[in-house]
Amino acid sequence: MRIVFMGTGDIALPGFDWLLSSPDVEVVGVFTQPDKPVGRKQILTPPEVKVRALAQGIPVFQPTSFKKEPESVEALEALQCDIAVVMAYGQILPKAVINAPRIACVNLHASLLPRHRGASPIQAAIRDGDEQSGITLMHIAPKLDSGDQILQSVIDLSPTETGGGLHDRLADLGPGILAEGLPLIFEGKAERKEQDESQVTYSGKLGRADGVIDWTKPALEIERLVRAYDPWPGTSTVLPGKTDRSLKLFPFCEVGESEDEAPGTVIGQEEALVVACGDGTSLRFTGDLQIEGKKRMPIRDFLKGANLEPGLRLG
Repeated sequence: MRIVFMGTGDIALPGFDWLLSSPDVEVVGVFTQPDKPVGRKQILTPPEVKVRALAQGIPVFQPTSFKKEPESVEALEALQCDIAVVMAYGQILPKAVINAPRIACVNLHASLLPRHRGASPIQAAIRDGDEQSGITLMHIAPKLDSGDQILQSVIDLSPTETGGGLHDRLADLGPGILAEGLPLIFEGKAERKEQDESQVTYSGKLGRADGVIDWTKPALEIERLVRAYDPWPGTSTVLPGKTDRSLKLFPFCEVGESEDEAPGTVIGQEEALVVACGDGTSLRFTGDLQIEGKKRMPIRDFLKGANLEPGLRLG
């Protein structure tokens, strides 16, 4: 099988490594996003997919946009691949790209479609209280994540699942679903299952503002948010003072009850930080805390030096 791989995010690496090692696969080209500045010094850094491809002598292409750079579509067509495999690429693909492979252009999407189409399915699964998640191998269609399904690989979610942990677990599903699905596609034996449009949900691109805690929400919703958004975009609240500062809260926290305290009110701060939430609930934070501009600290050390007395209202 002549395969073109299109991916950028680290979640794609196990699947890409499997393609490189498979005796039945020849990776004839890789498409990934342009190098980006990283870190405080803004050092121009290539995606790891690019690094691994070049180490194997595989040609790498990094268009900023297929629509604005038609020569990139021509380069893809010239590779004469049988199948294009896409995962966490970071661009919407035009029809010319979808139609370029001889057999199919397929995507590995990190959700059990049609649930959680879009950019943040991993976080959405935890945030929304799903019991399961997984990877869907699907045909790519012009409409976002709407193509026919080929296979799904399903895992159960634990009560302590975090966004980072689920990301890694789903990444590890990539090799297995490719090993099962690609031969079926190549031989024309893969089933195509239309998605049930009545079951579609969407998960948009996340930014730091999405992780600002609304203490009027029930504690269970906030607890899920804290786990879902770790490590990105993180969860935070406003720590009031002479100058308001952002306080970042890390997993984990436990759901409890509160009495008449207003949401956001600190109601305990000895071994843990306890905060009142909506609907008569509370959260007991036992993870690390970090004030804007300061180092991340274990909660016990943080509370020894911080002025978070009961009655203080966060947010």
